[in-house]
Amino acid sequence: MAPSVLDSARGAARLAESLLPPLGDRWLHTQAVARRARELAPAVPLAERELLVAAAWLHDIGYAPALRDTGFHPLDGARYLATLGVPEELLSLVAHHSGAAYEAEQRGLAAELAVYDQGDAVLLDALTCADMTTGPSGQRFAFTARIDEILIRYAPGSEVHTAISRATPALAAAVARTQARLAGQPM
Repeated sequence: MAPSVLDSARGAARLAESLLPPLGDRWLHTQAVARRARELAPAVPLAERELLVAAAWLHDIGYAPALRDTGFHPLDGARYLATLGVPEELLSLVAHHSGAAYEAEQRGLAAELAVYDQGDAVLLDALTCADMTTGPSGQRFAFTARIDEILIRYAPGSEVHTAISRATPALAAAVARTQARLAGQPM
């Protein structure tokens, strides 16, 4: 797939659809995060809205078995997308979505993740908000319910449980900033 196609929502959706449907709920989650990103798009500059939705389609692509390398999906997804020559902004969003730095630290992969710039904070906030308000099967969740769901699904002491526990204040702030931008409130 040509890089110019992958920075569009339509091209990103096609790539995600080629890799994620066998994962069942992960595919349902991805589709719902993309819908949620479209709803949240007015919180980001007009010129960046398509990129936000493309990132939503691709945020969990690293879960695809064919792309698994480190076992850390943000990094595996970004590495795969880099081989396709996608724009740096898209790589950054996939690599750093939803507090990925916290889990990278838990997994000993902080240096590998640091290769990717954190990118635009407004876009990253909106992508994080879309992901952190969408459940594992695509259901709409309030932020606190989503955090609770993750902490129940992953055992205490696991890398994900520990990372999400540590990341919760930063994730909550990203969600709040996005909701304020969406409501047109001054930041």
